[in-house]
Parts: sequence; structure tokens; C-alpha cells
Amino acid sequence: MKKLVDYREFVGESKVSEIYRKATRLSQLHILHINSTYYGGGVAELLRNMTLLLNEIGIDVGWRAIIGSPDFFRVTKKLHNALQGEGINLTDMKKEVFEEASEDFASFTHVDHDMVVVHNPQPLPLIGCYRRNQPWVWRCHVDLSDPDEEVWDYLKSFSLAYDQYVFQMDEFAGEGFSDDYKVIRPSIDPLTTKNTELKESTVNKYLDEAEIDRDRPLISQISRFDKWKDPTGVIEVFKRIRGEMDCQLVLIGSMATDDPEGQEVYDRVRREVNGMEDVHIIADAHDIMVNSVQRASDVVLQKSLKEGFALTVSEALWKETPVVGADIGGISTQIVDGENGYLIDPTDYGEVAKKVMDILSDEQLRDEMGKKGRERVRKKFLITRHIEDWLDLWIELLSVCRAF
Repeated sequence: MKKLVDYREFVGESKVSEIYRKATRLSQLHILHINSTYYGGGVAELLRNMTLLLNEIGIDVGWRAIIGSPDFFRVTKKLHNALQGEGINLTDMKKEVFEEASEDFASFTHVDHDMVVVHNPQPLPLIGCYRRNQPWVWRCHVDLSDPDEEVWDYLKSFSLAYDQYVFQMDEFAGEGFSDDYKVIRPSIDPLTTKNTELKESTVNKYLDEAEIDRDRPLISQISRFDKWKDPTGVIEVFKRIRGEMDCQLVLIGSMATDDPEGQEVYDRVRREVNGMEDVHIIADAHDIMVNSVQRASDVVLQKSLKEGFALTVSEALWKETPVVGADIGGISTQIVDGENGYLIDPTDYGEVAKKVMDILSDEQLRDEMGKKGRERVRKKFLITRHIEDWLDLWIELLSVCRAF
């Protein structure tokens, strides 16, 4: 099991000691995270990594995933899409399915913790299903800057009961929050299988397994199979690049258990690449495969149309691989345009292709961007900073609550 002291090589002895000192102030507390899935997507990955380390430094932190029917996850996916601006027919039946999942979950899940942190909209109604004796925090990973108004008015009726709100960036805070929220950016764990250093022979082994040619330029995009990640748009960009340069494309994707649209998007991608040469699709790749592809890639794409944070950007930058990413959401906080990659309009296929080719054709540029990318992640997007942000918030919130 990893220990916080194992991260000294990345952040230094003094930072590790400071985090341990802050943790002692919370050592008698029991804190609970609740989200919608144990597998698939960035939230589950963040919680898996952080929960282990938080317990290791002496805080009793639990993690539960709300249990829902297929109908529940179909409704919550529609709500998620609506928060990102897509239309929805918000019927009473959809509301009933959405709220009943929280009521059922509360009937067999005891919450007697000192603090509860609810992630994203799926478990949002839970706060009304318990007799509250502790602070509740809503940690929203979704961009609420331009939601469907009817859906946001509905969900806001639950969110307003929470004691604290946490967003990924200021721009994500929806109407009605004013300045009464905190910003905590996500992170990657450099010691997980997905991000740890790999021997060249290991990288070659897994690329051979996927029939990827190590001697030719490689472009990749690693994302959930989600229409907002625009995998079909990535294929269109690749067609333009392939017309001018000899290269390969790898699309690695997973299907989160709380996203019923994943299979449909995957099937659409398969149809799109049918018969195309030099395009590799890898579904539900294990972490060593993801690590190997990110390290071997000359450029990583993240051509999302809507985005929360996109952990895959920091993952690639950490491996000294430049990223061409959409100038939206959390991607723009990770990529410094022209320094560790390029920010692009994801709908401008010609511009995206040009930026990718600029990097592919200049080895010195790739090397310089790669080094700057890793250093930016080390300073801003490692799990140690993320944990410290949560410790600071919990200490502050519990101090305020105890004062009353």
C-alpha cells in the first residue's frame, strides 16, 4: 500500500510533513464520500486514489456509490447532458426515478459520519433523506455555466441545502452560488500503475500486443466513450493528418457503469473506423496499456466538446507527451498554449490537424513541450496538492460549524 512519504521525491520532505500535521487535526473524524460508480471516469479514479492515502495518513474516510436501476442511470445521464446545455423533457416520471434512488439508498446505507461529501448530481437528493447532524458538501465536477434552465432550477432545489459547494474552476459555478464556493482542481497520482515510470521494454511489449508500430508517429486520445469527448471528430482530424503524414491513431476508451450511452458511442466509433488503416481502438484497456500508449505517443489529443477536467491531459503531460486539447473546461488550466501543447477550437478540424502536425514534425519542440508539461503537473496537479486542498476545506468547515 502506498504511503504519503513515498511522494517525497515529487514534492519534498517539508510538504509531506505539512500534510501529516494537518491530518492530525482530523484524525478523530469519520468522513464519507458518495458518488455514482466505483469504476469508469475520473471521479471514481480520484476517489479510489485519495481514499487510500487519506486513510493512510490517519483520517477515517469512507466511500460509497449510490445504487440505481438502469432507468436511474438513463435519467441521470440525460440530466448530465442537460447541465451541459442539451435539451431534455423533464417529466414527473424522470424526477420520480431520480429521487427514488436516493430514498432507497438512504434506507439501507447509514450515514452517521462527521462530514459527507456528495459528488455530482446523481446522489444530490440524498441530503433530504437523512436527519442531518453534520456538514454536507456538494462536489460538482460538471460545468454549470450554461445549463438547461429547467433542469438546473430542479437540481438547485436540492443543492441549496448543502453547507458548502466545491467546483473545479470559477467558471463552472452555476447561477445562484455567488462567491460562496471553493475551487479544488483534480489531480493524478504519479505512483499508480497508470502513471508510474515504465521500462522501454515494457512499453514495447504492450504496443506490440496492440499491434502498434513503434517506428511510426503515434497520435492518441484516451477518454471514456462519450459523445462529449468527440471520438468521431478525432477520426476526422486523423483523416486530414493521414493525408499529409504517415502516422497512426490510437483511441483508448472505457465505459463507465453509470453511463448507459457508452456502448452506443463505442459502436458508432467502430463503424466509423471500419476498414480504415492505422487506427487502433482499445476498449477498457488496463492501466499499463494506457501508460504505455501515453508514453509512446508523439501527441495526445483531447478534442472534447464539453469537459470537466480531463485527467488524461495531466497524465500525458506527466509522461512528457505534448497535448493538443480543446480550449474548454479544465483542459485550459493544464495546457499553457504554445508551451506544453496547444489549445484549440475543437470544431475547427483544420486547425486541430495543423497543431498536431506542427508537433509531429518537430522533435525539439516535442522535447521542450514534454519537459514543461511534466513540471507543470508536478507543481499543480499531483495528488498531494489535491489532498491538502481537501484537508484545508474540512478543517475550515468543521471549525465554522463547531463555532455555532
